[in-house]
Amino acid sequence: MNRKYELVYVVSPDATDDQVTDLHTQVEAIVQRMDGQIEKTENWGRRRLAYEIGRHKEGTYVLELINGSGELMKEIDRRLKVSDLVIRRLVVRIDEVQEVVERTRSKRSEASRRRRIARGLPPDRQPGEGQRGDSDDDRDDRFDLSEL
Repeated sequence: MNRKYELVYVVSPDATDDQVTDLHTQVEAIVQRMDGQIEKTENWGRRRLAYEIGRHKEGTYVLELINGSGELMKEIDRRLKVSDLVIRRLVVRIDEVQEVVERTRSKRSEASRRRRIARGLPPDRQPGEGQRGDSDDDRDDRFDLSEL
């Protein structure tokens, strides 16, 4: 079953740009071999670490969004674990988080509609209603300035 994962790894500051690119190429090869897909890759560049890891005070951060199976992510994690260049790595499944966000957004929207109906207003916001410049439909309506 394909899921969406976020992979962030920190590469040693001693590594050259070519070595970081080679590491990304290795990850990409694993993903292709195991029928996954890299959705996005961002090289955040060299940044200071929040705390010292070993003797390193900075590192090169790389973010990758990957669609694939759990076995794919286990293999990538295993490979990054044994790599001397990678000083930290983190894999997070984000499809579940997106479902929670959508569920929360729909609950808030439904609660807002119920409050508006209880006050005798139409369930959905009307154009021009509310604060100027406010285009967020999911906004909490308890502080609607148009009633003052």
